[in-house]
Amino acid sequence: MTVDTQEYHPEPRVAAIVASHQHPEFIVNVKETGKVLLVNYQDINNLSVTTIPAARFLHDGGWDKTHRYFLTAANKSNKIVVIDSKARKNVAMIDVTKIPHPGRGANFNHPKYGPVWATSALGNDNVTLIGTDPVKHKKNAWKVVEILHGMGGGSLFIKTHPNSKNLWVDAPLNPDKKLSQSIAVFDIDHLDKGFKILPIAEWAKLGEGPKRVVQPEYNKAGDEVWFSVWNGKTEESALVVVDDKTRKLKKVIKDKRLITPTGKFNVHNTVYDVY
Repeated sequence: MTVDTQEYHPEPRVAAIVASHQHPEFIVNVKETGKVLLVNYQDINNLSVTTIPAARFLHDGGWDKTHRYFLTAANKSNKIVVIDSKARKNVAMIDVTKIPHPGRGANFNHPKYGPVWATSALGNDNVTLIGTDPVKHKKNAWKVVEILHGMGGGSLFIKTHPNSKNLWVDAPLNPDKKLSQSIAVFDIDHLDKGFKILPIAEWAKLGEGPKRVVQPEYNKAGDEVWFSVWNGKTEESALVVVDDKTRKLKKVIKDKRLITPTGKFNVHNTVYDVY
């Protein structure tokens, strides 16, 4: 049954599964119903499932830096839902604008507001920063503390790393090819100065095709950022590696087996939820 109108949905989809750091359980986003399931596997022969009402339509999300709170997009409801994985409950539903799409989001210490988690959006250029520290920065917790403005809408992923001062925001679904083929990068210590644009697709030196630049992904050390240049299945694609400190091109990886590359994940960062 859907969380709001209580209508039966015959085949709701799972949009995300993440492993809790607090309990032996998985957190499962059920997209169309707008419900979050906590599937506890402590007794593998007798699974227990806790259902937490949230909002439609649940999509992807990620942890705050303490790995206690799971922040996830209910994109068509224009909300970010906060699940306290330790207390096992919904602690906030935060209004944001025009289809948030964070991937896992990005955690960093804001010079003014303390620890924040960021999401970009499909429907506008907003980069929304949400406070995530209910202990030392209680007045900012689970509130939108600042909205930055990126290149434009059509963003799918936003990313930083604990060892970096850069915040990267893509826009692969933006109708302007100059934007969809580029990446925006903010200096976390000087967010008021806006962003710089790097021509990632141009650096890849590919032929025809949309050449959409998607999903910044850090290496383990946090000193390289990898981008997919996402072309059609009959066109040449590439991975572009950028030096995080200098923001200069480091390597272009091409191979006939790289067909429409999109998601790519550093194993260490994925296992330990480093973002």
